[in-house]
Amino acid sequence: MGAESGRKLGINGFGRIGKLTLWHHVARKSFDEIVVNIGRRSGTSLADIAHYVERDSTYGRLHNFLRGCFGEPVISDVDEERKSMLVDGIRVRFLRTARNPAEVGWRDHGVQLVVETTGQFLDPTQPSEAPKGSVRGHLSSGAQKVIVSAPFKIKDQSAPMPEDAVTTVMGINDADYDPRKHRIVSNASCTTTCLAHMMKPLLNFFGPKKILSASMATVHAATGSQAVLDRLPKAGKSDLRKNRSIMNNIILTTTGAARALRLVIPEMEQIGFIAESVRIPSSTGSLIILVVNLQEGLSGEPIRREVVNHLYRQAAGEDPHRYLHFSEKQNVSGDIIGFPRAAAIIEGHETHTRTAEVSINLEQVPGIDAAMVSSLPSSEIRISVTQAVIYGWYDNEMGSYVNMLGDRTVSVAEQM
Repeated sequence: MGAESGRKLGINGFGRIGKLTLWHHVARKSFDEIVVNIGRRSGTSLADIAHYVERDSTYGRLHNFLRGCFGEPVISDVDEERKSMLVDGIRVRFLRTARNPAEVGWRDHGVQLVVETTGQFLDPTQPSEAPKGSVRGHLSSGAQKVIVSAPFKIKDQSAPMPEDAVTTVMGINDADYDPRKHRIVSNASCTTTCLAHMMKPLLNFFGPKKILSASMATVHAATGSQAVLDRLPKAGKSDLRKNRSIMNNIILTTTGAARALRLVIPEMEQIGFIAESVRIPSSTGSLIILVVNLQEGLSGEPIRREVVNHLYRQAAGEDPHRYLHFSEKQNVSGDIIGFPRAAAIIEGHETHTRTAEVSINLEQVPGIDAAMVSSLPSSEIRISVTQAVIYGWYDNEMGSYVNMLGDRTVSVAEQM
């Protein structure tokens, strides 16, 4: 679908993901008009919003992002009366009144597809008329499809996932999206996206039964939810660490990556998995440290790092979308900022494996017949287990997540 189709894109929210989503689609030219709902007054005029669009502390100037060092400013025709501006030839209109999705009025602006980036409307079970707003409000406001730039969060844990909602990660289960049925699509999270592309090659190669357990920790850049300086927690907030200065601290926090991973890779239900997160004083560029325990095969040959690196190197080479990358260079986080459409960059130089024998007392294993155990020469058996440590980089803002969110957005638009 090209710009000549006259397709419009709506973006709800204009924080980090909303702004970079605008950059992405201005560069891509898949929509000939973009309508951004900020939902409130901002600055003193539309020129102040143009100033915000043009400059970014992480990725530089928009025109340099689009054209390199010889780029010239690309924002023009800033019209307060029309509430719009031209951004590299794309008409961008700004709405600054309604915060409730149901009141945005997408129908009045001809918008059928909306990317929801506020992080506030994540429960697809909430009705469109929910007092504090709902993701379904976009549908009642005129949109036909909504793509959410975060994992779903269903408040009522007993409520099933609605039939018209689905979670996808591009390159993993994007084919699960059914345009005839699904109206609300979660694009999961940046961490889930990276993790899914790290786990999928392991599952394809070893199978879920051979992966005894897995755990991950993401060393994650700061997000807009964190405090620049220490502040008092809001009423009812129990996590006191997010109110501490991200500029001065390493902060332990949580991640829903394990739960979301099971939605996009159902085989993960068979594997015990733990996910943790640590926030660090960095604007973007994050790292997953994945630890998996693998049962050795009958051959007795240990699973060495060369085997693990080979399967990732092969998976990256066979990835038609080039979402998975394998690197044998010694990278730091700054090297992967802006790396295009890379869900995960495997740091092959740091892959480690260690094989050891583990003793198991069959008398303590539930479900094993006691008579059968007593007939054996010994109730203790020994199995070989390999622990593998794998590192995967991802630019949690533009390079990985926003670019893949853009792919999801265009693919949905093309099927409308």
